Amino acid sequence: MTALAEQTGAWLESFTKQPPSEQLRQAREAGFERFAKLGFPTTHDEEWRFTNVARIARANFQSGEAKLTLKAPAGVEVLDASEAGLDLSRYASAGTPFAALNTAFLNQVVVLRVPRGVVIEDPIEIAYEANAAAADHPRSVILVGANAQCSIVETYSGQGQYLTNAVTQIVAGEGAVVDHYKVQQEDRAAFHIATLDATLGRSANFSTTSISLGAALARNDVNAVLSEGSEATLNGLYLVNGSQHVDNHTVIDHAKPHGTSHELYKGILDGKSSAVFNGRIMVRKDAQKTDSKQTNKNLVLSDEAVIDTKPELQIFADDVRCTHGATIGQLDSEALFYLQSRGIGRADARNLLTYAFAQDITDRIKIASLRERLERSLFEKFHERPR
Repeated sequence: MTALAEQTGAWLESFTKQPPSEQLRQAREAGFERFAKLGFPTTHDEEWRFTNVARIARANFQSGEAKLTLKAPAGVEVLDASEAGLDLSRYASAGTPFAALNTAFLNQVVVLRVPRGVVIEDPIEIAYEANAAAADHPRSVILVGANAQCSIVETYSGQGQYLTNAVTQIVAGEGAVVDHYKVQQEDRAAFHIATLDATLGRSANFSTTSISLGAALARNDVNAVLSEGSEATLNGLYLVNGSQHVDNHTVIDHAKPHGTSHELYKGILDGKSSAVFNGRIMVRKDAQKTDSKQTNKNLVLSDEAVIDTKPELQIFADDVRCTHGATIGQLDSEALFYLQSRGIGRADARNLLTYAFAQDITDRIKIASLRERLERSLFEKFHERPR
């Protein structure tokens, strides 16, 4: 057993001290059994090769419950797990060890349902504010009925050092349209681990945009499974400086024919920061007529910043159109010179060009209030000094 796996003992003590819940007992036990079997991942695990979670494994966090603010517009049903007919234990073995850990500590479970054919105009807003020195394990389940439409905004923040270990599950029915956004603005001393699982019905249209700005260490796992004729768009923007580290792992699973997917992740690195992008596109044997494109672009502003990018294609069908690419570069010296020659200071010119790089993602955000708020956050971020 590895040193990190041995750390599960401390989490067992916290697990046994949880307030009892008959409704969640089976799911919790299955989750912890799975987590104990896997242990914390190490850098010897291929999926975690560039992300060391030893600081999380060895931390002495108290079990906590983040402050939840839920804004569910009219037409959205707020349920508990039993009303929704969900067996949360079946998710215990899915995904990473952290997803299993989330199930083991199930407490804050938000279950929302958009009924068949209902169009929700205003965004569903789910905001979590973590407590210092605590380990929070929020779970959000959004069920979108056939031909229904909605947008979802998840926000994560907090003060001090803590762990947010979140799992979000979205099930989109046949012909549904779901527009999802996740904004991570954790404290610079915090840890953020998140899993998003999206299951798409026939001809469903799903898009998600991940914005990572905070945390000392952040890991985002985004998984989408497509049905026949469904479409998925995965966008992401990550900004790190100082000693921050962010890891984005995405999997787009074309399980049925005639699926379409688009993916664009852009990263900006400064100081001694580091980032990981690992994007996998799977095209199964029967998923003929698949059309998929994946792009990862990175802007490195410091000689000490490091990016590891790995686009992957796993194609088992022969009638497909799939492309992927990754770039790593610095600011255009000619563009920088041009702006300076027009009387713009070097620092401001640098910020303008950096913002222009990020704007390709922010301009795709359809919710105006969210887009404007992120633009302000980006402005503040670009004017930070690396630390």
